[in-house]
Amino acid sequence: MDTSHARGARGVQENAALVAAGERRLAGVLGAVPERWLLVSTHHQLLLLVRDGAVAREYRVSTGAAGVEGREGSGGTPPGVHTIAALIGGGAPVGAVFRDRVATGEVRPAGAAAGAPADLILTRILTLEGWEPGVNRGPGCDSLARYIYIHGTDDEARLGQAVSHGCVRMAGDDVVALFAEVRQGDPVVILPDRPLRYHFAGVAGSGMSALAQYHLLSGGFASGSDRAFDAGERGEIRARLEALGMEIAPQDGSALAPAGGTDAATVAAPACDGLIVSSAVEESVPDVAAARRLGVPVLHRSELLARFVDERRTVAVAGTSGKSTVVAMIFEILRGCRRDPSVITGGELRLLQEEGLLGNAWAGRGKVLVIEADESDGSITRYAPWAGVLLNMQRDHKELAELQPIFAAFRRNVRGPFLVGDDDNLAPLAENATRFGLCEACTIRAQDVLVTPDGARFSIAGVRFTLPAPGMHNVRNAVAALAACQALGLRFSQMAAPLARFRGVARRFQTVGRARGVEVVDDFAHNPDKILAALSTARARGKRILAVFQPHGYGPTRFLRDDLVAAFTRGLRPTDRLYLPEIYFAGGTVTRDVSSRDIATAVASRGVPTLFTERRDDIVTSVAGEAREGDVILVMGARDPSLTDFCRRILARLEARGRD
Repeated sequence: MDTSHARGARGVQENAALVAAGERRLAGVLGAVPERWLLVSTHHQLLLLVRDGAVAREYRVSTGAAGVEGREGSGGTPPGVHTIAALIGGGAPVGAVFRDRVATGEVRPAGAAAGAPADLILTRILTLEGWEPGVNRGPGCDSLARYIYIHGTDDEARLGQAVSHGCVRMAGDDVVALFAEVRQGDPVVILPDRPLRYHFAGVAGSGMSALAQYHLLSGGFASGSDRAFDAGERGEIRARLEALGMEIAPQDGSALAPAGGTDAATVAAPACDGLIVSSAVEESVPDVAAARRLGVPVLHRSELLARFVDERRTVAVAGTSGKSTVVAMIFEILRGCRRDPSVITGGELRLLQEEGLLGNAWAGRGKVLVIEADESDGSITRYAPWAGVLLNMQRDHKELAELQPIFAAFRRNVRGPFLVGDDDNLAPLAENATRFGLCEACTIRAQDVLVTPDGARFSIAGVRFTLPAPGMHNVRNAVAALAACQALGLRFSQMAAPLARFRGVARRFQTVGRARGVEVVDDFAHNPDKILAALSTARARGKRILAVFQPHGYGPTRFLRDDLVAAFTRGLRPTDRLYLPEIYFAGGTVTRDVSSRDIATAVASRGVPTLFTERRDDIVTSVAGEAREGDVILVMGARDPSLTDFCRRILARLEARGRD
């Protein structure tokens, strides 16, 4: 019988996860996902009829008592992708007995009159042909040669239990109904186990939410917690995660406990397969304490990302500036060329946001995964991608002397092509690598570059490209993305149209709006090189720059203080203005021995009009009152999730001035 209604909302979520996992396996083996296919979950003892990506029917089954195993003589149910090789028994009555796939003429009575089960094959037979060599196809593991079927059984009382000799058993009425729905050649995916369930602590963060979404979209289960959610904040992020099937729990450790309780002595199995944490999640967080008490593995986010990297043909993009933009460009080019890639990144892709997602993750059916590999905490050295892209190496979270060995380790871990930008300090890492950029020594070089206030045009190998993202730094980003896509087998002529449609990344020189001839721009720039790139781009778009910079963290501000002063002094003119609120601080134990006032004083002493204020709210009125037609108000900063709303408030104040 169809059991989907009986399993309720949890069953719907689990089915969606199973379908996503099945689609990935189908796409990887057959290259496409058909309109109609079957999925067998050996963990749930269910068979699902899938149409157009949704579960149309759900049936209880029995699979192999020996578990999931494709070896001949194992007695297990073989995993992986199969197709229906033959449909046998059409028109036979329910209970018709088959031997060697031929009806005997005997009909097994239903119910108690049948007596004890005799392990018979009844009613209908769907023979299965494996499509994965070494798994379910070929010598010693061939599903067709092993006579693996979907068939009716006389042991209906034990449906829902793994008791068969390897076949997939069904109730008589169910196999008749299924027989009528399918055709020869329809795929059948047999999943070997339940999808993993992870709990993500601090899931509102960009890196954590990306991993959680990718896991959900790939067919996994997930729960999450965040102190911002507990405080009633970040509601939009919470809603997007819940829409994907994530269970949001208080950050009190309760999500780690099984339904039977929290006492480790009485718990048979954990509620999840791992607690995922970032470097910002401390041991004192209740979720971590609960995981330690209950024996739930605690994984750093980079460990989980490393697992995802190993599962796909992964392109990892590294460097101190431009990673999110290059990842987005690679993803959009591949998608535009119908490769259906996956992505895990720190920035929100506007293309994915327009599809109702947060924007920092997607799990496609293709083989390629594009990731942003972060060097700030050294976790980049845990990844072993198929291809690596190194954009640049600048003083940011670490000194250059610390960054060089980290990127060298990343280089050693790359299993295939390695692509390196044309900055001089990357030369030691460029041996046997493909170099890209603007200089003559580059293998992949942009020529005839024309930068406009709204974008750029350039040529590579005779192909003309149009880029709808402003700034020379984005030309470099585009060349990196094109080089990576060429390494993946695309031709430059294929890439021109997708690049011309590039939608961009949120908060990467994103225009929030215009009022009274003034443009308000939101930008993620937070280190000196990114700030200079943003200022240079703004310079081409307006008469004056009214820059607002929100420093984040006392440690990073202390580390970059002199470089920030130099960047603002170089990038701003005496006619421009700089506004600096006090340092944004997200929490934790720190030494507060630096202030935005220190930067403001130093920049002002070098001739750039600068205003420091402890309250950022005071800047709204000041900058809106100062702005004149032709000016660009450029708001820069990272980590602080309220900066985009701050930009909107400035825009609203400008609009109000127009009505005064």
